[in-house]
Amino acid sequence: MHSLKELYKIGNGPSSSHTIGPKRATLLFLKKNPNVDYVRVTLYGSLALTGKGHLTDYIIDKTLGEIKHDIEFNYFEYVKHPNTMVFEGYVGDKLIDKEVILSIGGGSIKVEGEPLEEIEDIYPLEHIYEIKAYCKENNIEFKDYVYRYEPDIKEYLELIYNKMLESIKRGLTTSGLLHGSLKVVRKAKNIYDGIKEEKNKVLKMKRTLTSYAYAVAEENAAGGEIVTAPTCGASGVLPACLKYAEDSNNYSHDEILDALAVAGLFGNVIKFSASISGAEAGCQAEIGSACAMAAAFVASLHNLDLDSVEQAAEIALEHHLGLTCDPILGYVQIPCIERNAVAALRAYDAADLAQMLNSKDSKISFDLVCKTMLETGHDLGESYRETSIGGLAKNYKE
Repeated sequence: MHSLKELYKIGNGPSSSHTIGPKRATLLFLKKNPNVDYVRVTLYGSLALTGKGHLTDYIIDKTLGEIKHDIEFNYFEYVKHPNTMVFEGYVGDKLIDKEVILSIGGGSIKVEGEPLEEIEDIYPLEHIYEIKAYCKENNIEFKDYVYRYEPDIKEYLELIYNKMLESIKRGLTTSGLLHGSLKVVRKAKNIYDGIKEEKNKVLKMKRTLTSYAYAVAEENAAGGEIVTAPTCGASGVLPACLKYAEDSNNYSHDEILDALAVAGLFGNVIKFSASISGAEAGCQAEIGSACAMAAAFVASLHNLDLDSVEQAAEIALEHHLGLTCDPILGYVQIPCIERNAVAALRAYDAADLAQMLNSKDSKISFDLVCKTMLETGHDLGESYRETSIGGLAKNYKE
């Protein structure tokens, strides 16, 4: 598996596969063709169907800048990969290069016909059962496994930690409408402002977590800078749990960074053994994965043992199986923002449930749920995988 730097990426929303990926693809094409004077970009599959709402054309247009270009949406032609882009570069009337580039999730890209971008494998094991066995054999925790193979990652995690907090701060102090025809009102600030009036401790906790998750998800929807955890669309879940942990004053800064490392390890396993792409496997791959990461984060902070940390993440992912990706009008707003809050709350519930149960009695492993999630995603009808033509997106009427 790759470095956690390839999982936790800093970028602009609203979608890692629809904005960060296309931006990287455009920059790659321009790097290969520095003398091009006209570029035609054709978007297919999910990039075409939800590209407007996901700001795909906006980010490509902004990246191409003053170079003459056209961006076309091909809604009808079938392509093997749901996030396919075709770049055609011209000098005068002469076509000098044509590249098919895939946005494969989490901001990563692949040029068709070429091997996946050469990124060094850092972690030798790709499944939790293997990693857990290694940890038990060497009498170490999940965090120690991360630091054993990435001894310098804490400095990067510090950066990620700060970026997550910054996105929450911006989201909590911004109000008004999000872009687009849905005219969604930003709610994070209002929810947060009501916390001091809440007397019930349980509801106060829920209101706090919800405000933090909404803050990041709304920043993401507005195209603000966020951290993929593991994606843009699910970027509010883990930061909400992180900020709540910081507020509690029950944990040291290093303990929170350690838990962030463990969350990244579980996200990495999902990325390599299943999928974190909504266009490939539905929202279970995004919100479900984020919830699993956050549950592992919380369980680690609670000093649960290896088996219980795994069970917390397993519970979180298992109970998102089958979740469809059906953004209304293609915007990463409804149901996406609300789902971030629900998943943040569920992450704490999953960690609490793992603490109550005897993890050694568990019949379901995290790796089994990952395998099932990917199979379920492939079994979902295409309209339920980030196309905005099925589910809520189909039935919603303005």
